[in-house]
Amino acid sequence: MAGPAREMSSLYALTHCTLQLDLHAEPGPRLAELIREIFSLEAVAIFDSDLHAVYPSGPWSIDPGELAQNAYHFESSSDDAATGLSRRVLRLGSVPIGSLVLRGETSPLLNDAIADIVAITFDRYRATANESRMEAEREAEQMRAAVLDGLAHAYKTPLTAIRAAASGLEEMKPLTPAQADLVALIDEQAQSLSDLTTRLLSTARLASTGANGAQVFSLRGAAVSAATLLEEAAALVAGRAGDLRVEQMGDFTLLCDVRMISMLLAQYAENAAKYADPGSAITLRAERSGDEAIFSVHNFGPVIAQADRERVFDRFYRSASGTARAAGTGIGLSVAKRVALAHGGSVWVASDEREGTTFFAAIPLTPAKDRIAASSTAQQHNAAQQHDRSSAA
Repeated sequence: MAGPAREMSSLYALTHCTLQLDLHAEPGPRLAELIREIFSLEAVAIFDSDLHAVYPSGPWSIDPGELAQNAYHFESSSDDAATGLSRRVLRLGSVPIGSLVLRGETSPLLNDAIADIVAITFDRYRATANESRMEAEREAEQMRAAVLDGLAHAYKTPLTAIRAAASGLEEMKPLTPAQADLVALIDEQAQSLSDLTTRLLSTARLASTGANGAQVFSLRGAAVSAATLLEEAAALVAGRAGDLRVEQMGDFTLLCDVRMISMLLAQYAENAAKYADPGSAITLRAERSGDEAIFSVHNFGPVIAQADRERVFDRFYRSASGTARAAGTGIGLSVAKRVALAHGGSVWVASDEREGTTFFAAIPLTPAKDRIAASSTAQQHNAAQQHDRSSAA
């Protein structure tokens, strides 16, 4: 078989073999063996910069690791007829990802082709590894959600009994002032635990995903005015937030899960109440921006560091600037983020000493159909709105 024809046949064989590789394991060792066997080379060495590993095959009188790493670090691709060594930098596009060193009878074009096949195989391996990691993370998230759901349900029954017992004790007149204070404390703390378990249940529900990563719950859609959502959120935190102000810029409605969005805003307001400077106001605000409703809750208090402004929405994370100021679990803001994401929206926070801290949530006025199912009431409301607009036109 002529030289070029033989090279093409060998390249085809190498390509075919790489497609059969189990990419759940590092491909470097097997690639080095395949290249040496298929092209009848004396020795092969492959360097994977991502794993910082060298895979040699065949006898080497000098350190193959040093050869391969030097080729990578100095980005040297060469063919030395005197020593029979050929060096190639492995690239994905213009990005170097490793190197290949061959010893034996080859041609420059063949070496280029082999290097391309190795680089593509490394890329496929990394894509497979990323997919496996994402699947493992999804399964771990499902496990955490199941545990949270189980714990929250387990706590609900005894908490209900504790609150009922506290109410019964309160009715047993007369109580001494000390006894009355203890009963009030029991009821207050039982209510706090009940609120926490409700958040845990909400977190578990929002975190649940199916085998394809899609959410397994459906939001209950209803058309509601932004003013109503602000009022419901304010009512949920009444007594726990001091000077609470509500502002609405324009009159508009949106299709959403009313209970979930109210919970998001209430969490923002409650969070603001925890960290607000004594005597300062907390402002709940809603305005329309294009096809979105922008809700915000503002307060003056500790500044959230730039590095913490994304992480505060992670479950169980608490900013260092706030841990000494108020107790918390690090759950509430993660629930708020999941509520917004479930509606196809987003959350963020702005914070500085002069302007104060503002938590934002952008919620689409009409989420995608696969995210939320409109109730018949909402559909009728929307139809009535369209009829009114048509009549006005």
